[in-house]
Amino acid sequence: MTFTRHGRRIRAVKGVSFDVQRGRMLAIIGESGSGKSVTVRALMGLLPPSAAVSGSAVLDGRQLVGMSDKQMRRVRGMNISMIFQDPARSLNPTMSVGAQIAEAVRTHQQVSRPQAAERVLELLRLVRMPAPEKRVHQFPHQLSGGMRQRVVIAIALASEPDVLVADEATTALDVTTQAQIMDLLVDLRERLGTAVVMISHDLGLAASYADEVMVMYAGQVVERAPTQTLFSNVRMPYTRALVEAIPQISHPSHTLLSVVGGHPPDPGRPVQGCPFRPRCAKADDTCLTAPPLDMHEPEHSYACWHPVTGHEVPVAAAPAAEIPGGTR
Repeated sequence: MTFTRHGRRIRAVKGVSFDVQRGRMLAIIGESGSGKSVTVRALMGLLPPSAAVSGSAVLDGRQLVGMSDKQMRRVRGMNISMIFQDPARSLNPTMSVGAQIAEAVRTHQQVSRPQAAERVLELLRLVRMPAPEKRVHQFPHQLSGGMRQRVVIAIALASEPDVLVADEATTALDVTTQAQIMDLLVDLRERLGTAVVMISHDLGLAASYADEVMVMYAGQVVERAPTQTLFSNVRMPYTRALVEAIPQISHPSHTLLSVVGGHPPDPGRPVQGCPFRPRCAKADDTCLTAPPLDMHEPEHSYACWHPVTGHEVPVAAAPAAEIPGGTR
């Protein structure tokens, strides 16, 4: 995927390949600018005109790349939906909650107004909205952040899509509400068989909820494995650096925080070889050649000439049952 900026072509994403099955949750993690969000926005046809996408994206046998705007509008909402980061900005402040959900229902289904109204209540109950009969008449500003996010999820589920993309969907919420929303997504995934793609910079969330984790850096996939496999045997130095940067409650209060050294990559100035080479303590001349993303171990792929070794890496993620409001 490339963008045109000031007459220059900048490659933002390169060689990204992944799949996600029904009823499974894939977490795509990485620091800001790693290419997580633009990757999934490309799948949904939500990129600006300056973007050019090459490659293939297949949903139930249909090729998404190259679809017309009209065709893509049918796919969005019906087959693949997205939950955005800030529910306050995702909702129309001039329309009631019920009207906004009903609009999504009637866009993709041939139903009468009374049928749409009943479907709205069903969706609000599905996302565990308190007092749904009352909420349908309220406006977004009258709801809490967690309630607004439930409304956004209800809209995304209006036509029971095959794939649900959660783009930093809990970042703007407090930890209690965050746990409740994540438990809700897990429940919906299991009940509806929906495939969930979770975009996040929060390794704790990925460790607690995802079935599989894919790590991105500088627009490339650098490590991918089932969640337990990845966090018990991190091999890519960048992934290890992310994990070690998480504050540990068991550490003494005077312990210095670990940081990823160097500077984040500049897409306009690509690095020769491994993209993490300028920031990696293990880098040598071998790393001037880009390592391939190969499956070196069963179900565990990583792109590194000098993988790290060691025992299980602790991740600061409490089970939801230990978080107030959590139910897992």
